[in-house]
Amino acid sequence: MPPRTPHRPDPHQAGGRSDNDARLSAQLAAVISGARRRATRDADRQVDTAHLLHSLLEHDPEVRDVFEGEPRTARLLGYLVQRSIGYGLRWQNSVEDSGAVPVVTEADGLSPLASGALEHACERAARRGEEAARGVDLLAAIVVDGQARAVEVLARAGIDAGEVYARIDSRPGSRVGESGC
Repeated sequence: MPPRTPHRPDPHQAGGRSDNDARLSAQLAAVISGARRRATRDADRQVDTAHLLHSLLEHDPEVRDVFEGEPRTARLLGYLVQRSIGYGLRWQNSVEDSGAVPVVTEADGLSPLASGALEHACERAARRGEEAARGVDLLAAIVVDGQARAVEVLARAGIDAGEVYARIDSRPGSRVGESGC
């Protein structure tokens, strides 16, 4: 009988990403740790963008502010919670990947799209002149990829990912220049 908890590579091994990466704010590191716990608890193979979105909404007040006034936020949270009891089970034992680049190793326990979004968040913060990425940087990086599971969850909840990005980009101090995210 296989173990209930999937094997998680040690993020401190070569090539792995630690949740205490200096490029991440303390808040974002806590979000990633929460997403890892959620993936393990749900017996998912990797942390994907839907895990990250759920953890962002749960742990980051600045991200929750992006959804303030959005009447479908409760519906979104409902879909995210249902993931482990039905919705999203079809994702188990599969890799979240847009197909744009070859699937890379699972050294950090993140899906290729989640790993790419985290790198994009760090780049976004650097373009703004900040040393550490914040939760809104990760949210912006997630919602620009139409193949992300988080974008699928948003769509099912009736929330347009493009509108979410526009809300992020319109926040004071969030713009990263003409090139965008």
